[in-house]
Amino acid sequence: MSGPKVTLENEAAQSTNALGPLVGLAREDFVGAVAVLLRETASDPKRLMKHAQTMGEDMVKIVTGKSDLAPNPKDKRFHDPAWQFNPFFRAGAQYYLAIQKGMNNWLEDLELDELERNRANFISNIIIDSLAPTNTLAGNPIAQKQLINSGGLSLIKGLQNAYNDIVHNRGMVSQVDKRPFKLGENIATSKGNVVHRTEMYELIHYAPTTDEVYEIPQLTIPPQINKMYINDLSPEKSIIKWQVDNGVQTFVISWRNPSKDQGHWDMSDYIASCEEALEVVSTISGSKKVNVSAGCSGGQTASVLASKLAATGNPILNTLTLMVCVLHPKPTDIEAGSLVSENGIQIAKKRAAKKGIIKADDLARGFAWLRPNDLIWNYVINNYLLGMDPPAFDVLYWNSDATNLSASLMGDFLTLYETLAFSTPGETEMADHKIDLTKVTADLFILGGVTDHITPWKATYRSTQLFGSKDVTYVLSQSGHMQAILNPPTNPKAKYFVQKKKGKLPATADEWLQGTEEVKGSWWPYWMEWIQKRSGKKVAAPQIVGNDEYPAQESAPGLYVIEEV
Repeated sequence: MSGPKVTLENEAAQSTNALGPLVGLAREDFVGAVAVLLRETASDPKRLMKHAQTMGEDMVKIVTGKSDLAPNPKDKRFHDPAWQFNPFFRAGAQYYLAIQKGMNNWLEDLELDELERNRANFISNIIIDSLAPTNTLAGNPIAQKQLINSGGLSLIKGLQNAYNDIVHNRGMVSQVDKRPFKLGENIATSKGNVVHRTEMYELIHYAPTTDEVYEIPQLTIPPQINKMYINDLSPEKSIIKWQVDNGVQTFVISWRNPSKDQGHWDMSDYIASCEEALEVVSTISGSKKVNVSAGCSGGQTASVLASKLAATGNPILNTLTLMVCVLHPKPTDIEAGSLVSENGIQIAKKRAAKKGIIKADDLARGFAWLRPNDLIWNYVINNYLLGMDPPAFDVLYWNSDATNLSASLMGDFLTLYETLAFSTPGETEMADHKIDLTKVTADLFILGGVTDHITPWKATYRSTQLFGSKDVTYVLSQSGHMQAILNPPTNPKAKYFVQKKKGKLPATADEWLQGTEEVKGSWWPYWMEWIQKRSGKKVAAPQIVGNDEYPAQESAPGLYVIEEV
């Protein structure tokens, strides 16, 4: 059964939680999208009757065995031979496909603008996915074979899994088997220590593994919605290990998981923490300059930080690396984003403020229902119908170890989205200054992922046009959201795209793509060479982590990643 497990791992790893406009999605936005469909249904009864008649004709063909409807060969749900050769299952698949075809044809016929069409497609896909016959024991031939082959044990195990999810996972189907993982033992194992701790964060300094290091250190700012050890999952996939093995002095912020009492933490507080961390890194390393890297919402935070440093004349920022991060979003970037409305954002803000925080479980539940086929129904089939354990996969373990989000920070992220703060210089005030990326002149390295549906690569490319930097590099990695980042040299399928000719990047992603070349292998060595060229000369590696002022405390990954709220 390794095949289904691998599929589950790959699909779920593309769907990690991410901060963005979707945290402002209120249930009223879903209702509004459904209302659009109902409005269009009532507006032209003849159109509805036409499509109902066509669907009825498809049903007659199915009953009489004359239907030629067949699943898409790429649809993994219908790969079992029974869907082709067993009359019962073939008819079940065709009924489902007839509904899917009828819904799609009807939607195409509706008079909707682009935003409304995206909303309609998104809602209809959620509904259609839930109707798939594979989601039931009676309609799933693989589950029935498993039931017979196991002598009924698969059904018992499936019921046990369902019970455990109801009792221990707040009714959400589990995506990962957490039992094999233990932080600091077989996950997040790079050597280092906490060297500074505040109420909001820990700063971890990782031990050098080379005799010499580059004089300019690097600070990583992780997203606030997930824990920092995504940078150090396993030795094979550890960005931290890659950095220290290549002579980079490596520091990482570990954000504390906020409780209800800390729901007032806002972007200003997080930026102040970043500024403080930069000063600590500078003091420990003896370097007046620091390279900064960040991904996803951490990239948005780092961009506000870069703007603040430029506004206050602080020259500490040397280079900035932004990975799978959108700074200039558009409602049509992703279909789910089309659901977000100005009214919905205000409602979401008020609800969050009342609670103080948005709980990690609620965030995870919301994101799962935005991609139900990948993140819910796949696991219903695997865990409940087949009676199998979910995969023990490090990326999924990390993703399930999500954190709460303070209401104030959520409000600030939504303000960045609403006001297009990064692409409207000097108009939005946040973190005690007006955001203006045109004043940021540090060299930039920006990464996108080919199949990233959370931060689509063409949206990440827009960031190349926002800064005042003269030296901007854009790299397009294969795969989706987190897998685009975690694409180490050990991955035999790794590849990336870069601009053939050096120089100023084109204004649009499409123009850039025309002038690119495909490079086999991981983008990590390319990025490391870029970093090393901008990290000064080599000096003797420090014998200890921290210094007298900031001595080594608890071993990495620190206390905040294991603290329970």
